[in-house]
Amino acid sequence: MKNAKTFICISNYFKGADFLIHLKNLGNKVYLVTSEKLRDKPWPHDSIDEIFYMEGHDIEWNLEHLLLGVGNLMKSNKVDAIVALDDYDVEKATYLRENLRIDGMGQTTGRYFRDKLAMRMRAKSCGISSPSFCSLFNDHDINTFADTVAAPWVLKPRSEASATGIIKVFDKESLWMHINEMGNNRFKYLLEQFKAGDVYHCDSLILDRKIIFSLTSKYSATPMEISQAGGVFRSSNISYNSEDDKAIKKVNEQVLKGFGLKYGAAHTEFIKNSEDGEIYFLETSSRVGGAHLAEMVEAASNINLWKEWAAIEDALVKEKKYSLPKVKKGYAGIVLTLSKYQDPDLSSFSDPEVCFKVPLEYHAGLVVKSDKNERVLELLNDYVDRLVADYAVVVEQVKVTKLH
Repeated sequence: MKNAKTFICISNYFKGADFLIHLKNLGNKVYLVTSEKLRDKPWPHDSIDEIFYMEGHDIEWNLEHLLLGVGNLMKSNKVDAIVALDDYDVEKATYLRENLRIDGMGQTTGRYFRDKLAMRMRAKSCGISSPSFCSLFNDHDINTFADTVAAPWVLKPRSEASATGIIKVFDKESLWMHINEMGNNRFKYLLEQFKAGDVYHCDSLILDRKIIFSLTSKYSATPMEISQAGGVFRSSNISYNSEDDKAIKKVNEQVLKGFGLKYGAAHTEFIKNSEDGEIYFLETSSRVGGAHLAEMVEAASNINLWKEWAAIEDALVKEKKYSLPKVKKGYAGIVLTLSKYQDPDLSSFSDPEVCFKVPLEYHAGLVVKSDKNERVLELLNDYVDRLVADYAVVVEQVKVTKLH
């Protein structure tokens, strides 16, 4: 293949098929490194030159073994780029790039997109509004925070994805009980003030440090609410050029520029505080949003985030121009829940606006699209009730799910 470049893509989760397919269609050599537990997943094998499987518990891989394996691959292949397809792969990719001196995000910048404490500290230094926070390194600092910042608070794992592992705390005694239970692992957590309000996400594409595409959406039920109390995951994009849309896009630009993301995809979350109406930064990531938000974004805008991210990566290593396809300004929404059926029959959801049905086992979910925002919201509200009545599992099971 003339001008073919070699990409190593890393994913400990089954995702990114569109990325791998498009990267291959652009005439590249594509290697995938994934977990042994994902060996039987339907990866797009025709678009992957070779798959390497790593042993390890869930997301934990031996980084020295990973480095050794990639180093051996490089003996006969010039590797042009390493791409992390999931949150948990960012550290792996930055570790490889640093050791092998391959262009791309390094470990310091990578922390801004994985470590919630690093995010908070970076946002503060950039003058970006975010909830008051405190590390768990020093007892005096924790007591000062608890005595001066009004409860409730949340204890957050610094490096988990979505709302996994978040603990809501209402008083100082409970706070110390939870911290003491963490033992020597307490440094892996962050303490911050809980802000009530509507949670939004902005999904973006970045090139040469500039946001070339972004879509603002609002969770009707937030990932934290679902992980804490169960429920049905819902999101839909908001009215274009509304006050919230403009305000969130402005902060999103401050975050991605201040955090140093040069190119690629980003999924960033914000909260509009119900008390003061201000937009606060919650967290960001250098990846496509999970829980099939990519399909929702594409339904609204005609922009496939995975495909365009691949095209951006390809253009950079080949030093050629990238052009974003024409963007549609439509509306779309997603509704998704765990299902008591392995392969739920969703044929009864036959409205013409239904454009995608989530193919995951033991999940029931749909994406709808329309030219009218009101129609999308009407359908989502109707579908929530139907999914809960006919498909949803009990709350105890919902609590353990991860929305990637």
